[in-house]
Amino acid sequence: MSVTKQYLEKGSDILSVVAQQESKIQEVAKLFAKSILAGRMVHLFGSGHSRMMVEEMWPRYGSFPGFNPIVELSVSFHNLVVGANGQRQAMFLENVPGFAAKIMRNFDTSKEDTALIISSSGCNVVPIEMAEEFKERGIKVVALVSSLHLEGSTSKKSDGKKLTDFADYVLDTGAPLGDAMIYLDGLDSPVAPGSTLGGVLLINCLKAEIAKILHENGKSPKVLSSGKIVGEQRAVELFESAYDEHAHLMAKLYQNIGNKK
Repeated sequence: MSVTKQYLEKGSDILSVVAQQESKIQEVAKLFAKSILAGRMVHLFGSGHSRMMVEEMWPRYGSFPGFNPIVELSVSFHNLVVGANGQRQAMFLENVPGFAAKIMRNFDTSKEDTALIISSSGCNVVPIEMAEEFKERGIKVVALVSSLHLEGSTSKKSDGKKLTDFADYVLDTGAPLGDAMIYLDGLDSPVAPGSTLGGVLLINCLKAEIAKILHENGKSPKVLSSGKIVGEQRAVELFESAYDEHAHLMAKLYQNIGNKK
């Protein structure tokens, strides 16, 4: 069997893992939709390559406001690889205790908010502490992890706790321990990871389910759409109105920062 067919076969297995979580995906979608219907936001966080899942949710074509993509460049900017802003620094910072609290100091959250934390291993300090910070604020947390990788990994947090210890719901990408899925004869390290594949499937299933709930409850989402589908003028109107709605939602997260409650 060719390596392409091997990867596609393993990808099919991942699709099956995601499909088996349909009822949980729908539960999480209801939770997130409730925040958006209340005029609040779903906070998204992922360090390292989990940042891709954050940006997959919003903003891009087929997406809509209601999400706060928390992307810290210091722990997710990989393009330079070495030198200033290199990968070594990002991987180090990803495990610095207290960093999450500094991130969260920027936001005035509400118990009506919800959060999605993405981490393949669920064992790096910053994503774990982000979940812990949300929980301390009374916010429900959903963890998106690779269960086999999490179970086979050791937490880098001093108390040994993992991301799932602070999650109300857990979604599984279906990727294997170590993430990479293809083994080649004579090469001891596998290639071609699978967590992104499973993560993108989960994100877009959630996105579709949330949109359905919003639409059925009289809050049809302002979806970023191609002019080839809705017409050029309508596409521009949707982009502008969606960005405006996002700005208004974000404003709520800043208005009471630093005020004692």
